[in-house]
Amino acid sequence: MSGRAGRLGVGIIGAGRVGPVLGAALAGAGHAVIGISAISEASRDRAEAILPGVPILEIPEIIERSELVILAVPTAELAALVEGLAEAGTWQPGQIVLHTAAEFGTAVLAPAASRGVIPLALHPALAFTGTSMDLARLAESYVAVTAPAPVQPIGQALVVEMGAEPVIVAEDDRPAYAEAITTATAFSRSIVTQATSILADIGVEHPGGFLSSLVRSAVDQALRETTRQPEPDSLI
Repeated sequence: MSGRAGRLGVGIIGAGRVGPVLGAALAGAGHAVIGISAISEASRDRAEAILPGVPILEIPEIIERSELVILAVPTAELAALVEGLAEAGTWQPGQIVLHTAAEFGTAVLAPAASRGVIPLALHPALAFTGTSMDLARLAESYVAVTAPAPVQPIGQALVVEMGAEPVIVAEDDRPAYAEAITTATAFSRSIVTQATSILADIGVEHPGGFLSSLVRSAVDQALRETTRQPEPDSLI
């Protein structure tokens, strides 16, 4: 248990771009990150850079010592990981287990939930870089929260503690949500890549920097237009 009332011992499985950042955000809110799993040298370096001093542990030890487990692993690996740990009897009743995959709600956590864990699906709508820069950007972001109704407040509270804004997304709506995220991400990257290539071909130096303000302002304007209230009908 962590030392302060209401604080959690947090374990992170996966040291990609997302897990260490969420761990650092929760640490900033007073939670204790007790360990993180990392296999490659790059993931170990990333974990040390964002969570200095946090020990790199094996997955079973992380789960054994954690009140909150963050599964920040590739989407394709999530279901097998959850089921394998359930079959091994690793999950502990009463601990909170959350994953960060856009595509899934909490159904993918059913094998763990059957062992008594509290299931949450939290997906930050953010293109992570895996650096401390993401902490400031997270504070300006929204996070999709999917959970059984009785535990939705837990997910919302964790998001608020990370500095972000929670938005409830229903279990059945997660595939559509994931499609929206993928569409926005892929389209943005494709258009920027195409535009910078054209500028490079005509000799513009640093085309990415050249387009930076334009792209940001154009996206901001497009987002404002999607949320703009319709003007009232004229009385004349």
